[in-house]
Amino acid sequence: MTGKNSGGLTDVPGIRVGHATDPVGLTGCTVVLCEEGAVGGVDQRGGAPGTRETDLLRPMHLVERVHGVLLTGGSAFGLAAADGVVRYLEERGVGFDTGIAKVPIVPAAVIFDLNLGDPAARPDAAMGYAACQAATDGPIAEGNVGAGTGASAGKLLGITRAMKTGVGSAAVHLGDGLVVAALMVVNPFGNVVDPRSGLILAGVRPPDMERPADVLTLLRFFHEQGLLRPFPATNTVIGVVATNARLSKEAVNKVAQMAQDGIARVVHPAHTMYDGDTLFALATGEKPADVNLVGAFAAEAVAQAIARAAKAAEGAGGIPAYRDLFGKVGNVG
Repeated sequence: MTGKNSGGLTDVPGIRVGHATDPVGLTGCTVVLCEEGAVGGVDQRGGAPGTRETDLLRPMHLVERVHGVLLTGGSAFGLAAADGVVRYLEERGVGFDTGIAKVPIVPAAVIFDLNLGDPAARPDAAMGYAACQAATDGPIAEGNVGAGTGASAGKLLGITRAMKTGVGSAAVHLGDGLVVAALMVVNPFGNVVDPRSGLILAGVRPPDMERPADVLTLLRFFHEQGLLRPFPATNTVIGVVATNARLSKEAVNKVAQMAQDGIARVVHPAHTMYDGDTLFALATGEKPADVNLVGAFAAEAVAQAIARAAKAAEGAGGIPAYRDLFGKVGNVG
């Protein structure tokens, strides 16, 4: 763990966030709890997703409110951690009331982190339950924690020339109590760049360079030299945007769609066939707000959270992080 962010997803009232971390195996999971229920939506852009319970989030489906979202490492194996989140919520009487039992609605998405640390270490139901027990509405731990423990960026030349990333969170306060926030797990095929300066925060490091290089320049060079080859589908950016706006299910899905623009602003390239980029959206319903406003600032919060995830990470598994190459930073904002 490298620090806590006082402005993040938990700025939205009714949202709690918890991490469970395996610092030896370099994996973990992160849970976002909304036990009172929140209108949920999803937008999935990458070509290699690993998800659970996403269809029910789309318009024209019965269930409207969800009770938690799981973000996890471990590739498809890590989806087992959602069982622990479901058990935690069931024990507390939280769920969709079927008239026979209350069924907790817990969508989930994974990143592939088996190439860093121990590939046999995967989040399971016990880890998902532990993340729920650790959930708080206070400051959110960022960097090498939870689902970001084994995250990395810039794998064009393989994991040994990549850089360490992790979890980041950011919030935008729009006045009259309206909040739009994001929590992101950053594990892309491409580079992460600063949304303001354009500086490459994490990405591919060619053998003759210690600092990251522009991945688009490298892709062009490989193409011109006839060196392009299949790349490992071992990446993904996943996250949750949340707001206390009062939105319909259709509008929440639109927010998730607009929020994907935040990934495209700071991940180069984004939404490739080697990424499973997936964003969940939650609306708790306290404040009237326009969907266009919420969606626009959701994209901004996503971009900020991704940058924070790169700046907060520490080197692990033999690969460096932003802090190692650019020096220690007291404020990752």
